[in-house]
Amino acid sequence: MNWQAINFDWNQVRAFLATVEEGSLSAAARALGQTQPTVGRQVAALEEALGVVLFERVGKSLTLTSTGSELLIHVREMADVASRISLTATGQSQTIEGQVRITAADVLSAYLLPPALEKIRKVAPLLEIDVVAANEIRDIQRREADIAIRHVRPTQPDLIAKLVADFDASFYGATTYLDRVGRPKDFEELAKLDFVSFGSAEEMIGFLEPAGIPATAERFKIGSKNGIVAWELVRRGFGVCVMSDEVAENTPGVERLLPEMEPFKFPVWLATHSELHTARRIRLVFDLLAEHFSRSST
Repeated sequence: MNWQAINFDWNQVRAFLATVEEGSLSAAARALGQTQPTVGRQVAALEEALGVVLFERVGKSLTLTSTGSELLIHVREMADVASRISLTATGQSQTIEGQVRITAADVLSAYLLPPALEKIRKVAPLLEIDVVAANEIRDIQRREADIAIRHVRPTQPDLIAKLVADFDASFYGATTYLDRVGRPKDFEELAKLDFVSFGSAEEMIGFLEPAGIPATAERFKIGSKNGIVAWELVRRGFGVCVMSDEVAENTPGVERLLPEMEPFKFPVWLATHSELHTARRIRLVFDLLAEHFSRSST
C-alpha cells in the first residue's frame, strides 16, 4: 500500500458526497449536522488535496465538473464500504438477533427486496427475516409486520415513515407479443394493445387516463391481483403493462415500449412503529433497507 498517495481526509470526501446528493452546501450541512462554511471548506480542501476542480460555481448554484462526475463513482463506493464497516461493527457489538417481519407488495418482495436481504444477512447473520408479501396494507400497530415497504406514505401519527427512493417504471411487453401485433409509435397505438391488469380494469384505466393513454375496458381481457402472476402473463405474451424498469431489465424476453416516453415515478416508503424503531434489530434492518433502496434508485 502506498500510504503517501492517499492525501485526502474522509471527512472531506463525505462533505463532497453529501453536497452532490443533497443538492447544495446548505442542504449538505443540514444532513451532516455541520455549518455551511465548514462543509464548503471541506470540499475546497478536497479539491486542493487532489489538485482538481469538482464543482463549477455559478452564483449560488453548484454543477459537477466532468472530473467530479468521474470521482463520484469511486466516492460512492467508498461511502458504501464505510457504511458497511459501521453497520457490521454495530451488528457484531450489539449481537443483533431475533425475528424481523418485513411486509411489501408481491412484486417488490420477489424482485427488489432480495438484494437488500443479502446485505442484511452479511451484517447480521443471526437475524431471522420473515417476508410478508402482500399488496394490502398490513397493520404495524397490531404487529402484523415490523417494517412496511410501501408506495404511499403511511398517515398514522405513531408511525415513523421515510421516503427512501423514487423508482422509474415504463410500459413493457413480450417480444413475441410485439412481433405479432406490432410496436406502438404513440399513445393512440398503445391504447389499442391488450393490457394485463394488476387488479381491476377500472383501477388500471384510472391510472392510465391521467397519463394521456385512452385505454378502454375491452382492452383488459386478463389480469391478476397478484403482481407476480400478472407479470408472468405479460412475459408469456398476453399483453402489456407498466413495470419497474429494474424488474424489467432483469426479465428476459420483454422490451420497453415508447422508449422516448418519460418514465412513471413510484416512491418507496419505509415505515415502522415509533416504539419498534428503538429496538436494535429493527432499527438496523430499517437503516439497511433505507441505504439499499436509496442507492438502487440513483
